[in-house]
Amino acid sequence: MHSMINPHSAGLGLRREMLPEVLHTKPAAIDFFEVAPENWLPYGGKLQRDFRTLTERYPFFCHGLSLSIGSPDPLDITFVRQIKQFLDEHKILLYSEHLSYCSAGGHLYDLMPIPFTEEAVSHVATRIKQVQDILERPLIIENVSYYAAPGQQLSEQAFLLAILNEANCQLLLDVNNIYVNAVNHGYDANRFLQAMPSERIAYYHVAGHFQQTESLLIDTHGADIPDPVWLLLQQAYQLHGVKPTLYERDFNLPPLAELCRELAQIKTLQQASLELT
Repeated sequence: MHSMINPHSAGLGLRREMLPEVLHTKPAAIDFFEVAPENWLPYGGKLQRDFRTLTERYPFFCHGLSLSIGSPDPLDITFVRQIKQFLDEHKILLYSEHLSYCSAGGHLYDLMPIPFTEEAVSHVATRIKQVQDILERPLIIENVSYYAAPGQQLSEQAFLLAILNEANCQLLLDVNNIYVNAVNHGYDANRFLQAMPSERIAYYHVAGHFQQTESLLIDTHGADIPDPVWLLLQQAYQLHGVKPTLYERDFNLPPLAELCRELAQIKTLQQASLELT
């Protein structure tokens, strides 16, 4: 699967409102697209046809929203099968999900942090394996931003590493989330980054955030990428190698040309890292 996409590539989250423009002429800066399958599953008709036109032409990743891998509720097998069908139908290259949960006796409409406990490690690892068996492909999990850590026994770093090992799964490394959590919870972003297992990283996410106060950042995906996050991405390339990198922008969407400037910057850093090695 990986050989089908160049590690030196930059991608963009595809929003529905971008469809007409991208169908007409895809900017050269965009090497691949990423979508949340939940945002496309319910639709048929023209929207589905337009989407298929793009998935037939360009590489696509999926980044899910509602698998709820850490939920105490039973795994929604029907939903996982729908996802499999969607991934197969559109020949999606990679499927990732948040290391969080969004259901407990009903949908919570927010990504909640999983308690950092040994028990949760086993619970989540078992569910990841179950999902991978049904999907017949890897489930890549993403480190998430969190604002409270209820019942914490392990550090975020130890928790994440334990799950990667026990589930033997891949990681979507969100560089912005490392930075946001480091500021909010007072840890060293570089040390956290260094501790990540290079061989498990499938691809990177990078985004902007909102600074509420000096010591509270909110992960909004609604801004340009700030300097500290660019620096951390550069660091990630040097420590773990250049891999496909997606710019997440969900709100305050500027024109496509402006989004492509951020993608050009990703490629500049990828190139610079290549020249350093």
